[in-house]
Amino acid sequence: MARAATTSDAFNAIAEPQRRDILVLLRGGERPVTELARDLGMTQPQASKHLRVLREVGLVKVREAGKQRLYGLDARGLRPIHEWVGGFEQFWNESFDRLDDYVRELKQAHQEGPDHGDDEQ
Repeated sequence: MARAATTSDAFNAIAEPQRRDILVLLRGGERPVTELARDLGMTQPQASKHLRVLREVGLVKVREAGKQRLYGLDARGLRPIHEWVGGFEQFWNESFDRLDDYVRELKQAHQEGPDHGDDEQ
């Protein structure tokens, strides 16, 4: 089965680490492409290409502000990812519960353990 085009869905779009970095920066608010490029150490054309992909899958919105275009996070586009990851929440919770139980057992065994010969003569 052929891999979907990068612009077809949010999963493929965020597979690129630099796009995830852009989303992290946009959590703090709208930013122009020049700032994003500078903060990520890439050229403006590279940043623009990533922003175009993120816009096409609904993760980023753009707003005209005078001569500037401001890019902002559109978190609604992350819903499919959130829902998919959320399906693993029960697994993680059960795993952490088992780990907590194991740590408690280890602590209890340590407290009930021998005195290492301190009282023996």
